[in-house]
Amino acid sequence: MSSSLSADDEDIFERLQQRKDPKVLEEQQQAVNERTQAILQKAQARLAELLDQNSTLPCAISSVQVLSAPHTRRGFLEKVLSPLLSENKDRPYTLSEALREISATADKLGRFDLFQQPIAVHLDESNKDGSGLRTIDVLLATKEKSRVLLKTGTDLGNAEGSAYGNLLWRNVFGGAETLNLNASLGTRTRSAYQAAFETPILCDPDFRLEVGAIASSTQKSWSSHEEVLKGGWSKLRWLSQSGHRHELGYNGFWRQVTGLAENASPTVRADAGDSVKSSVFHSWVNDQRDHPMLPSRGYYAKVFNEVAGWGPLKGDVSFWKSEIETQGAIPIPIPGIQGDSGISLTTGFRAGLLVPLGLDSNSRPQLSRINDRFFLGGPTDVRGFRLCGLGPREGVDSLGGDFYAAGSANLLFPLPRVGADKPLRLQLFMNGGRLLPLRTSQKAAPTTSGEVQDAVVSTISDLQTGLPSIAAGVGIVYAHPVARFELNFSLPLVLRKGEEGRKGLQLGIGINFL
Repeated sequence: MSSSLSADDEDIFERLQQRKDPKVLEEQQQAVNERTQAILQKAQARLAELLDQNSTLPCAISSVQVLSAPHTRRGFLEKVLSPLLSENKDRPYTLSEALREISATADKLGRFDLFQQPIAVHLDESNKDGSGLRTIDVLLATKEKSRVLLKTGTDLGNAEGSAYGNLLWRNVFGGAETLNLNASLGTRTRSAYQAAFETPILCDPDFRLEVGAIASSTQKSWSSHEEVLKGGWSKLRWLSQSGHRHELGYNGFWRQVTGLAENASPTVRADAGDSVKSSVFHSWVNDQRDHPMLPSRGYYAKVFNEVAGWGPLKGDVSFWKSEIETQGAIPIPIPGIQGDSGISLTTGFRAGLLVPLGLDSNSRPQLSRINDRFFLGGPTDVRGFRLCGLGPREGVDSLGGDFYAAGSANLLFPLPRVGADKPLRLQLFMNGGRLLPLRTSQKAAPTTSGEVQDAVVSTISDLQTGLPSIAAGVGIVYAHPVARFELNFSLPLVLRKGEEGRKGLQLGIGINFL
């Protein structure tokens, strides 16, 4: 049996086979998108209206269920979610309060880093209870992240190249525990092996305990030696209600200054050998910046304090070490440009001091070792100077210092034809700093306990005498989600005697820049 197509049928097939004008297709797709957006906006407006009309309606949350969490302990989830249930409250929710509490609980569950984001929330109205109160069943649709993550790669930056491997094991015992294993081999950090175990306390994602151990060997080419480090730490981390981050912990490390170069200075040779540091520390951070790598507004403040070898801490080094770091950023509006112009001014300041606390075998103040001193200069702090190029030097070695202060001002512009929404900026900068050893008013190391206080006052006063080492330059900044990259052309303007500037291009890769 056969059949023939009519002229009308052939015309239909020809029209179907014809390619439509791309411009027409784009207009049609735009019309569909606009209609879909209008429907969604109308639905959202209707939902907001219904919620507003019923915001004071009394209700109760009768149950909370979590889907697709097979590797998470039931007891852990119950402790996280049980405060949401109405049976644990002394009065019924209003509808607005219930929605707010459900959203906060879903956010809390997400901060354990167990589930992919976002966590979908579904609500179902149950039958009224005996008192006529409306009840709500809450369903949290989750998807657990991969429990084991293995990553390898290479890093290049700040005159160092390395290859690394990282193993991350999430939810080890079903209660949001994490085991992190790292191994790396490189040109400066010759080898580093680290293990850290972290667990939330009281099922609180903002209150965590971490214990860890490390074994590393690092070449300190600027000081003609290699440092071998072995030891461990434990620390508590928590987030205050005001959003401030705190860390309180203990460090126990065995350090070796070894592998001395042939031309190592006498001061470096005197510090060669073993030392044990036993210390407690605390850090406080308040970060109100809009972007951690490339801020355009807001401020950042950090205070770090460490006490070693004091009282029951033992060890053979004894000191108090304190650092402060601040950063502020403000956007600069441009007349005729609405919204954020992308131009911003960022300023930063850092300072630190290291004060001896104990006495050596000759009953003299125990002066700092090269392991514990501050070092300054390089592409991530005082640009325009060689790595660790500021401060006291002896021969080819940078000796570090006990007191320092450094500051910078950076003006950032969006690149032409790139736009302010891209994480790429052109920067003009000027920065400077001073790094000093602990010296008395007679410019000598303190030899008695009474001279330590005089040395502290004298050294802080010396920070204010004369101009600091200063450099200026221009460069390109790229804020990657993992790290910040800077390629700068720097020119030292003030160079103090003995310090090492760097004129020309300088590459900086890091997280925390001055």
